[in-house]
Amino acid sequence: MIGIGNWGCHIDTMFFKGDVTFTITDNGGEYGFELHMDGPIPEFQIKEIKEENGDTLHAIANVEMLPGKDIDVALTFAGDTFNGVIKVPFLGKIKLKDGYRLAE
Repeated sequence: MIGIGNWGCHIDTMFFKGDVTFTITDNGGEYGFELHMDGPIPEFQIKEIKEENGDTLHAIANVEMLPGKDIDVALTFAGDTFNGVIKVPFLGKIKLKDGYRLAE
């Protein structure tokens, strides 16, 4: 499994600006995901998380504010860093750059 651990990155969009952290876990061979950020976190559900190309996690999620719409997340890991993109309906792509592993 790839990306297991605690991660952080800075996001700067017109809707949210700040640091976000998340935890990826191994739940008996299936991925678990927890999101942490300042302010209220909208209720979300991860529908699927799968590995691609040996270094990327691809997830499909739903959020209560966008019923029936999928949010597409791709995180590509390289050692203790990652980059990625979140595709949100009506908002477009949110790029995640210079993500980093947090100390355990």
